[in-house]
Amino acid sequence: MLRYMSTARDRAIVPKSGTVLGGALTLPTLITATGPRAQKRFLEFFTATIRNPNTRMAYARAVGQFLSWCERRGIHDLDSIEPMLVAAYVEQRQETLAKPSVKQHLAAIRMLFDWLVTGHIMFVNPAHSVRGPKHVIKRGSTPVLSVEETRALIDLINVNNIVGLRDRALIGVMVYSFARVGAVIGMRVKDYYPQGKRWWFRLHEKGGKRHDVPAHHKADQYMDAYIAAAGIADDKNGPLFRTTRGKTGELTRNPMTRVDVFRMIKRRAQDAGLSSAAVCCHTFRATGITAYLDNGGTLEHAQQIAAHESPRTTKLYDRTNDQITLDEIERIAI
Repeated sequence: MLRYMSTARDRAIVPKSGTVLGGALTLPTLITATGPRAQKRFLEFFTATIRNPNTRMAYARAVGQFLSWCERRGIHDLDSIEPMLVAAYVEQRQETLAKPSVKQHLAAIRMLFDWLVTGHIMFVNPAHSVRGPKHVIKRGSTPVLSVEETRALIDLINVNNIVGLRDRALIGVMVYSFARVGAVIGMRVKDYYPQGKRWWFRLHEKGGKRHDVPAHHKADQYMDAYIAAAGIADDKNGPLFRTTRGKTGELTRNPMTRVDVFRMIKRRAQDAGLSSAAVCCHTFRATGITAYLDNGGTLEHAQQIAAHESPRTTKLYDRTNDQITLDEIERIAI
């Protein structure tokens, strides 16, 4: 695995933590053996071509594992890596990883070698002709709650304290705007703003895209109650959803993380008598889309609200046909 040690002069990535810090890099042997130009080009691949820190971390991990695997098999220079070797690695990875993860590993390897080829470090890309495992999804695996379960979960949140008001508002944003958890925790106070007679959410989606969605009237109520109780209305540049200081229930100025939200959702689900396996951060995005479509909404507009590039992605969150399928199965009267 790649690792970076802190210095004051250079800038690099730390794949284990997914952060960008100052650092002197301890490079894989295959990279250092190729020379200074290869080392610089290798660093540039992560720092110049990949902006998303989560993608950077995942790709760095994938590349590091592959190069270590090659080294253990006696490969001492990059030009000795051939398509058959990459194909063998892909086959072996399928024994322990899911197909989407294997495809991501191959994508990272292929992109790195493309970058090294265009930088004249390698002659050809040995991963170019290698195909990953076929993986076709027609129905998403994200757990979805029914309208009744979602309503019960929200209504059972104790809103007599700031933590309950915060949690209800956060879940409300995810349900009523189909927002990803990453976009929600990245919101600042100013990202809940008035426009005309309505309030809007400004969500910062993947790839640096800004996505504005009108706030549902219930999400409006939840947000107004939370912001008033938290007293953060004037802190426009501060994080909207904040952590608490220990068990005091007092909000800090630090934004919640995905892990914070995940743990909160599990607690709220347990309080509502739901199985902890029945919910995750993405559940409310899928639940909102399903409820919208089930109430006569169109796939086109659901795609627009969710900021999906393709309607096929939106369709993965649609569970409106589940009940139809169950009803038809029960017709098998044996």
